Amino acid sequence: ESRAASASNKEINIQWYIPSVAKPSNDTETKVLLLYAYNTNPVKISNIKIFSSMSVFSGRLWIPLARIISLREKLSDLKEQVEILMQGSKSFSTSVPTSFLEQSETLKISPSNKPKMSDVKVDLDEKTEEIAKRCLSEVKALLSVVPALSSPLTKIPFDVNLQSITNLEDMFDLANGCIITEGSLFNWIISLLH
Repeated sequence: ESRAASASNKEINIQWYIPSVAKPSNDTETKVLLLYAYNTNPVKISNIKIFSSMSVFSGRLWIPLARIISLREKLSDLKEQVEILMQGSKSFSTSVPTSFLEQSETLKISPSNKPKMSDVKVDLDEKTEEIAKRCLSEVKALLSVVPALSSPLTKIPFDVNLQSITNLEDMFDLANGCIITEGSLFNWIISLLH
């Protein structure tokens, strides 16, 4: 029971292992090991000795450390650009209600029904969209089974919001790893790992 695991939603768990001596001997560059596990349906595992599921997957990838550090910096810059765009659109779209009726209608909206600011889709300007496509093309190349065949992206494969970009940045955080739950980012990542 102490080893039991459950996932009520679809999720992917990312962990990093930085080996000291265990790296492949034929490589000259330093590589780190990406360990992942994901489920495509809700799962409850109570006995690991008899567990068998067609919806749980796991795997590993050796990835060059220098490329991860570079990508993380680019994702950090992208996140900063998205935050700037959000601030611009927030100040532009926020208006003070002018009549009592508008004020009372505004008060009826419960906070639980409103999407969090981090989940609001961001309209990217041309420059930020190009930065995003380059970052995501790099992610695709790193996670693809055959990186040489990985072509650059021509469109962004998931909804861009602050949360999705933060999750992507966290995914390449070597110190912590992350868990990404179901959604368009989740779907895109597992499509790369298949």
